[in-house]
Amino acid sequence: MAKTRKDLRGRSLRKGEVQRQSDKRYMYTYRDPLGRRKYIYANDLAELREKETKLIKDQLDGLDLYIAGKASLNDTFDRYMSSKYNLRESTRSAYIYTYDHYVRDTFGRKRIAEIKYSDILQFYYYLLNQKGISLGTLDSVHCLLHPTFQLAVRDEIIRKNPTTGVMKEISRESGKNRGVRHALTITQQRAFMEYIANHPIYYHWWPMFTILLGTGCRIGEALGLRWQDLDFENRVISINHSLVYYQKKDDNRCMLRVSLPKTEAGIRTIPMLDIVKDAFEMLREEQEENGFNETEIDGMSGFIFCNRFGNVPNPQTVNHTIKRILNQYNADELIRAKKERREPILLPDFSCHHLRHTFCTRLCENETNLKVIQSIMGHRNIETTMDIYAEATEEKKQESFENLAANLDIF
Repeated sequence: MAKTRKDLRGRSLRKGEVQRQSDKRYMYTYRDPLGRRKYIYANDLAELREKETKLIKDQLDGLDLYIAGKASLNDTFDRYMSSKYNLRESTRSAYIYTYDHYVRDTFGRKRIAEIKYSDILQFYYYLLNQKGISLGTLDSVHCLLHPTFQLAVRDEIIRKNPTTGVMKEISRESGKNRGVRHALTITQQRAFMEYIANHPIYYHWWPMFTILLGTGCRIGEALGLRWQDLDFENRVISINHSLVYYQKKDDNRCMLRVSLPKTEAGIRTIPMLDIVKDAFEMLREEQEENGFNETEIDGMSGFIFCNRFGNVPNPQTVNHTIKRILNQYNADELIRAKKERREPILLPDFSCHHLRHTFCTRLCENETNLKVIQSIMGHRNIETTMDIYAEATEEKKQESFENLAANLDIF
């Protein structure tokens, strides 16, 4: 029977533990994932045992594999996400969904220490050309991979970030442009709303699209509106929360949850335009006759928008509806224009967020105070407001010069 090793005080030592005769310090011997012998030291046995416990926990957490460069990209991404303590649940869910959908089961299995710049380049081209994703979606993937590799660089697991410069090369060589959201023109906006208002099927969507175009709310903010968020007397709308449609971890079902607005600046009040007030009153009259929305989400109730099942609509449903309306409008418009012998007013593909961009553009065309625009839109950065303002006012240059020519009689 093997004899148990003991320290100088007669206490039994575990496997790998010894007390050195030279300086009476305690030492624990173990092997790392590469098979190299490693040591940890302590002045007393209790301290050594604490270090052993931490070592075991680190090994279980994958830290040893990470340090040894044997961790996969998936392991490193999970470590990066675990360090993001202040992410909102909706943002975290979106990040994980994007990574799982495009990276985890393929490229994510590679060892992070073995991934080179050319590997990233080939993977991005694979997503663009084989998977058919847009450059904007690829940018979302890149915005997850770049900080993941940067974490490994800072931890000295790899020397350089292989994603650096890849998107610049992709943008230059692929010939694709990011999907810049352009606002609808006034003519397009009117055509879209008039078509809905007079359509025998889509007319009941008029209040929602009026509210989106008349408030500039994000779709989650609009769907989250409750009757108590409206102040008809002072004609203001309180934006204090948002609804987020996300996938549950346990059964992969999708559900709506209450979240704070996208940014802290998103908590705001918006003046209520006359036509927006009319839209809300139309919805209220309809619900007084047919019944109010009784859906409860995370303890909140009294939601304004209601689908035919008595639930709050989800953002995908609204975007799918826009797509159906656009297809039918453009088909009808081509026929009408041909009969009337004129050029058709066709509508481009757009989503709910384009309606927010359209509202902001109309606001920029009529308001010069950027801080006012920023406050109404809930933009965190003034740069976002300035970009839209610059785009909106570009079309006004010609009109300004025409007015200048008419009013300045100096030549």
